[in-house]
Amino acid sequence: MSEVMRVAVTGAAGQIGYAILFRIASGGLFGPAQRVRLQLLEVPAAEAALGGVVMEVRDAAHPLLEDVVATADPRQAFDRADWVFCIGSIPRKPGMERAELLGLNGKIFVEQGKVIAEVGSARVRVLVVGNPCNTNAWIAKQSGSKLPADRWFAMTRLDENRAKARLAEKAGVSVGQVDRLAVWGNHSPTMYPDFTNARIGGKPATEVIRDRAWLEGDFLKSVQQRGAEVLKARGLSSAASAAQAALDTVRTLHEGTKEGDWTSVAVSSDGSYGVPKGLMCSFPVKALGNGKWEIVQGLKLDGFGQKKLAATVAELEEERGAAARAVGLAV
Repeated sequence: MSEVMRVAVTGAAGQIGYAILFRIASGGLFGPAQRVRLQLLEVPAAEAALGGVVMEVRDAAHPLLEDVVATADPRQAFDRADWVFCIGSIPRKPGMERAELLGLNGKIFVEQGKVIAEVGSARVRVLVVGNPCNTNAWIAKQSGSKLPADRWFAMTRLDENRAKARLAEKAGVSVGQVDRLAVWGNHSPTMYPDFTNARIGGKPATEVIRDRAWLEGDFLKSVQQRGAEVLKARGLSSAASAAQAALDTVRTLHEGTKEGDWTSVAVSSDGSYGVPKGLMCSFPVKALGNGKWEIVQGLKLDGFGQKKLAATVAELEEERGAAARAVGLAV
């Protein structure tokens, strides 16, 4: 067995945290030979609930679980962490302005970004799941600037998974037949699941599904509004599917993408495709393994796709500006 992998999870007593911990501990993230140590962070008000979660994790008797630590102290939670899942964030409540939400979450991610950069392992990587995840990741990245910008990620794999499921359902095939599906931009209703470069069974998706009106209309809407639909149907936000997407993201970054394929994750822009440098934007990304990655170059977006990309990037810039003002960070 290899050395122990330290995995920190914030908001660990929440729905997504609860859904993700047992998968990590059982080998569902790094494989059946990788020992893990879970380092769980919660706010003081949720410490009792977190204690119950720890009981269950221990009672599951996972052979790969070296240890589990539960704390309200970020320094203890992030101590020498190799991977951090930043799941905890303040949800938007009725009547709350978006700027207020950005300010409240900004304070959380300013502190967490600083602490992760100070006490995380030399190879630490961070996936922000808590919404608004792109902007929260940007705040953490700016605050933890001791770490290279390529260590920070925000989750858009859930949008990719949803898009693949919709295309597969429409085409009457298994989800495994859909590849090269990239989500561009923000994890919000403006994101663009790019059907023009996607493939179904090795063929361009637009050749398999020739209903362009459906692709530009119902397909996009179903992906962009899926979270709201789940919330309305079950009375709670997406949890299991979000946990799955978080695991998918880290596993893919750790193992690498399949040859000729790519994945969706928000990363710090290097200026590719005209996206302003430093903006945490979702791109088609080739994972190289061990947390390393590169943006896939040379993809063509048609006029429809270019408009969608411009709209989601504009939203990200607006969010970044509002967050920077709220917490006093430079853009």
